Amino acid sequence: MYDSVLQYSELACRRSSILRDLRLQSRGYALATVHRAENTDDPKHLRDIFRGLLKVAASGLSVIVPLHPRTKKALSSLSPVLEDFGSSLRIIDPVSYLDMILLEKNARVILTDSGGVQKEAFFFKVPCVTLRAETEWVETIETGWNVLVGCDPEEIARAALHSKAGDEGIWPYGDGRVAERIIGHIAMHCNTGFR
Repeated sequence: MYDSVLQYSELACRRSSILRDLRLQSRGYALATVHRAENTDDPKHLRDIFRGLLKVAASGLSVIVPLHPRTKKALSSLSPVLEDFGSSLRIIDPVSYLDMILLEKNARVILTDSGGVQKEAFFFKVPCVTLRAETEWVETIETGWNVLVGCDPEEIARAALHSKAGDEGIWPYGDGRVAERIIGHIAMHCNTGFR
């Protein structure tokens, strides 16, 4: 996964215009994604998460939310409560992988319930606030790059606004050249008659 992010990050820097299109400055915004059923299918969870995002945005930090179709559908039923987004939250359509990589890489903080986005935040050394009570990527918590907040609006805002870098001295994911080594190993065995 780290190999892939490194490769596509370079491509995203060359091809994506998302920062320019959205008039975003590097480290000048928060990026938020919400799509897991445990959050979208529970009206209280979803309402509380968006209340937390609104608190972050009200502080002056722009919050960009590429809205997943499941989340969009779930939000429509909450519209009487959440229709006052105004310009405090920037809800945008889903973005391509290259655009997402560039948004992640340049965010000040990422708020997400996505396992993949948590890990990509770690790869880019961007503090992450996980909108869940648990994570598969415990090493991101242990190294201080990620914090679990669940769905509490106050905790979401506090964690996002006071986020900080983790321990840069701990790196459990190698050097981004695993695929190269695997191919080299396979090629070596193929040349010696290994089947």
